[in-house]
Amino acid sequence: MFIRSIIPVRYRLALISGFLLLLLSVTVNAQSDKKFIRQGNREYGKNNYSESEISYRKAIDNNKQSPDAVFNIGDALYKQNKFEDASKQFVDNVNLNEDKNKKSASLYNLGNSLLQAKKIEESIEAYKNSLKLNPGSKEAKFNLAYAQDMLEQQKQEQQQQSQDQNKDNNKDDQQKQDDKSQEQKKDQNSKDQQDKQEQQGISKDDAQRLLNALANDEKNVQEKVKLAKAAKTKINTVKNW
Repeated sequence: MFIRSIIPVRYRLALISGFLLLLLSVTVNAQSDKKFIRQGNREYGKNNYSESEISYRKAIDNNKQSPDAVFNIGDALYKQNKFEDASKQFVDNVNLNEDKNKKSASLYNLGNSLLQAKKIEESIEAYKNSLKLNPGSKEAKFNLAYAQDMLEQQKQEQQQQSQDQNKDNNKDDQQKQDDKSQEQKKDQNSKDQQDKQEQQGISKDDAQRLLNALANDEKNVQEKVKLAKAAKTKINTVKNW
């Protein structure tokens, strides 16, 4: 027994043609995706990295799930020294790819981008993950060793800077202590000198008071002499009547 379709023939034709149009649209988009990738590759080969980035992004506009376009954008950004942005593209590419070799390549490029961005520890992790997927990659092994050497050198430099800083701080503290000790020694010498003067004779204040007293006595003596002279002169000038 055959079950007859309840959809009129004209509608069935419309549905079929619509499906064919959908397939055609997907094919055209896929072709446009590859077209822009090829165009970007040509610009990339001419060292026109900003132009190649534009083409790759057009490919993404036509196929947002194109892992090749995402990967190539990362390469173009890397060549423009936009290492942070390149890192994000390679992370996206890892998530889009199912192929182990392509994932490994993305992780390798991620390591390079992170290393250029001075994120050494993160780059080491990226190289290790790349080698987990492709243990035979000589480039990943070499760059991993290079990054590990850089990290060790960085730690040594930081340790040396810390030691130098501590030396400078200790030197400043010692200088402050020496200055304080010198000041204390100066104050003690001054006090000792003052005590010595007091033991040998009168103090400075007492000496000043004595000089003032002597000056007053001398003044009194001079006054008395003047009065005596005046009295003598007066007696001599008295007339006898």
